[in-house]
Amino acid sequence: MHFMRFPNRAAAGRRLAELLAGRAELDQVARPLVLGLPRGGISVGYELARALGVPLDVLVARRLWAPGQPELAIGAVAPGVRVLHEVLIAEMGISVRYVDCAVAEQILEVERATLRYRAERPPLELADRAVLLVDDGLASGATAAAALQAARRQGPRHLVFATPVASTAGLRVVKRRGDADEVWCLCEVSNLGMVSEWYEDFS
Repeated sequence: MHFMRFPNRAAAGRRLAELLAGRAELDQVARPLVLGLPRGGISVGYELARALGVPLDVLVARRLWAPGQPELAIGAVAPGVRVLHEVLIAEMGISVRYVDCAVAEQILEVERATLRYRAERPPLELADRAVLLVDDGLASGATAAAALQAARRQGPRHLVFATPVASTAGLRVVKRRGDADEVWCLCEVSNLGMVSEWYEDFS
């Protein structure tokens, strides 16, 4: 796809809404809802949910970083799910102990963040509904994969992943795993870099 830079997350959410509006799978019979992935996915998801006139909820997932490399994801966790990049872990010689500790630490962060975002409100029921999982960008695909698996465990009728911008490699991971029934992206790029670079305002 062509190069695209978004003014901010809200504008990106409105663009996604234009793409997804009128989809048969998202009609009111399926009682659609939007799940935002914190932090940025909530801002994008809010605009999408508002444009579609559907509820918004949150699903927290956290990346697992390689030792000493805070931008290199080796996997991710979400409620009841962990996804590991086994090949990368083996190539880097990362120990089982490191991975287990990282998983345990991030599971705690998922629980803390979920409580913070929900403010004691119960989660929305996903069973037999059309669910749109939204993030502000897709890099490695690990976080999206973990979040999609966590959502899938709750029995949605139709599960969609949507993002304004994504790397070709990340999209390949999400599509190959088959966790989503559909994957939608406004701007696919081979060399994503930082997600923030694709927004004029990333505050």
